Amino acid sequence: MGYLIDTGIWVLVERGALAPADVAAWTGSQPVFISPITIAELQYGAEMASDVSIRNKRFAALRRLKRKPLLRIDAETGEIFGSLAAQLFTKGRGVDFRLQDLWLAAQAMQRGFRFLTLNRKDFEDIPGLDLVTVPTPPRT
Repeated sequence: MGYLIDTGIWVLVERGALAPADVAAWTGSQPVFISPITIAELQYGAEMASDVSIRNKRFAALRRLKRKPLLRIDAETGEIFGSLAAQLFTKGRGVDFRLQDLWLAAQAMQRGFRFLTLNRKDFEDIPGLDLVTVPTPPRT
């Protein structure tokens, strides 16, 4: 087993609202993987930062995170993604705005990983996803 972690958790680690030790406490001794989807979201956030020091901090955090084992997107991932999107659409749930979430869910499901997130509502309707929700840290 292993964990795939939602991008929002990595954003809070980069901002200092969560410590890497918090993530380790939730995942235990299980391996943690990163998705190219998460890399894309974090790259976007870094490039969109208007403040140079924030941009540099985000790029440094992204470089550290890219040391984790990277999951690949392949044909099977695409099949799982397509099936999830069709199931959710058929049930009347929107999918257009959730494309990144569905790709992450497909990757976790493909490999039998647990998916760690702060945002239960974004993932709770995805059938078959082994979802683990952690509390959002208080704002300081």
